[in-house]
Amino acid sequence: MIQAHAVRLFTERGYDATTVTDVAEAAGVSPMTLYRHFPTKEDLVLIDQDQRLAAERIAASSAAQPLVRRIGNALIDSATTLTGDRHGGDLTANEQFLLARLQLMTSTPALRAKHLDNHYVLQQTIVDALGGDATDPDTAFRVQAAASACLAALHTALVRWAEDDGRTELPDLIAKALAAAFGDDIVSIS
Repeated sequence: MIQAHAVRLFTERGYDATTVTDVAEAAGVSPMTLYRHFPTKEDLVLIDQDQRLAAERIAASSAAQPLVRRIGNALIDSATTLTGDRHGGDLTANEQFLLARLQLMTSTPALRAKHLDNHYVLQQTIVDALGGDATDPDTAFRVQAAASACLAALHTALVRWAEDDGRTELPDLIAKALAAAFGDDIVSIS
């Protein structure tokens, strides 16, 4: 609820023009309560628990599949879970919230670096889910490279989604970006 108020205020007033106190007042909490949940102003936009979805999907996938397929399908499945399944209709409430957050992240210089930090966290989450902390350095490198490459395709899809105001369904954009990077047969929509 705090984060929803923050994103709304940042979108309406601008990120730099909105204070943490403004957000706390809008959410009906004290600034101290807000800081307990969101240690920095940037965290009001960027903190999410979406990484666990990708990790769960990867852990449930077959280890016999290529790494890129496991990661790519997990990213697509996670996006489907997060955005809902609208099939060309109006944006769902979750999509509207995610889109507003993403547009803030890409348009606000103060948030871009922190957004990149979130990608590193997601990459490590993916690596951990794939057992990339293995003692074999070559295996660990392959897992890190596959995760990084898939996240680059994800980033491209997210930027396009933000630029077109969410008109294209996010899972479809992610699948297209992955197919462009790795070939049409690498992603199998399940």
